[in-house]
Amino acid sequence: MKAAGWEVKMVSADGKEINEIINKEGCEHFTVPFTRKITPFHDLVCLWKLYTFFKEEKPDIVHTHTPKAGLLGMVAAKLAGVKVRIHTLAGMLHVTQENNKKKLLENTDRWTFSNATHIWPNSNSMKNFILKNNFTQSAKVEVLGHGSSNGIDLERFSRENLKENHLVAATMRVMPGENDFIILAVGRLVRDKGIEDLVKAFLESKITNRSKLVLLGDYEQELDPLDEDILRKIEDHPRIVQVGWSDHVEHYLAISDVLVHASYREGFPNVLLEAGAMQVPVICSDIMGNTDLIQNKKTGLVFPVKNLSVLKDALEFAYVKRDFMQDLADNLYKQVVENYDRKKMQALILEKYTKLLS
Repeated sequence: MKAAGWEVKMVSADGKEINEIINKEGCEHFTVPFTRKITPFHDLVCLWKLYTFFKEEKPDIVHTHTPKAGLLGMVAAKLAGVKVRIHTLAGMLHVTQENNKKKLLENTDRWTFSNATHIWPNSNSMKNFILKNNFTQSAKVEVLGHGSSNGIDLERFSRENLKENHLVAATMRVMPGENDFIILAVGRLVRDKGIEDLVKAFLESKITNRSKLVLLGDYEQELDPLDEDILRKIEDHPRIVQVGWSDHVEHYLAISDVLVHASYREGFPNVLLEAGAMQVPVICSDIMGNTDLIQNKKTGLVFPVKNLSVLKDALEFAYVKRDFMQDLADNLYKQVVENYDRKKMQALILEKYTKLLS
């Protein structure tokens, strides 16, 4: 957007990545201390900071991502008189919750949508879900292109552009045996991502001693904790490797035989696009978002969410039927290249911004 002549300002919580992002994007950054928990009084402070920031900057467009930034950003932008207020919806927290917490999270989504002028779900299944459940009026809702929030960087996620030093580092971290079948999971190590199910299915499978399970991501025990028994198995089992979050996901994909995404909820998962671009076979749960991209036995294997038995069978099938799995990966690769190129998605977003201002 900056290259297209827009003045862009970024807003987020603080973090070690901020300076790197400012240098990379060349845009001014404003810090608001968002939390990812339910913190009403703290959220009011954040709301006020956003409101005063918007009143001072007078933006033409406010575009939010993530549930908390969406809620506070849309409310503050409306109060500050911003006319174009866009929220990209990349998942709904309430679908995995129960009782009062589920109702509370449903209501916060409705409040976000009511204060936005445009809702952009990043998958068609999510669009259908919010309209079916009357979360907002259909005129506000649109999926850009074929879905996703920002497409996929096909230059970065390419086997032709891998860096040898990062490839060696990933291999040294995983330490695969000569004939090991590498099963990779990418994302936060939390219950909602199906990590407990994957660990159990892997350890119960017939291929444990001929495989390695690589978990690439950080724990979030304060937000969505894994069971202590699962934690011990991850830390102690010789066939499970946990790697803290890395900016070199493509190199771990390059040394893997299959990507497993056992998540309980998604919008449109970037990791499936990344695996597709790297021509890595995919096994995923049958939730909205996943099934927008992965069709069972056409572009990957799809199993019923939380079904450990079928997930175990899928791991064993992928181990035995490697040529078939690669055919599925090749089909997915063609689909990703044709429909999800980041350059095309960003051009579409720019086109929408310009049209909305006119």
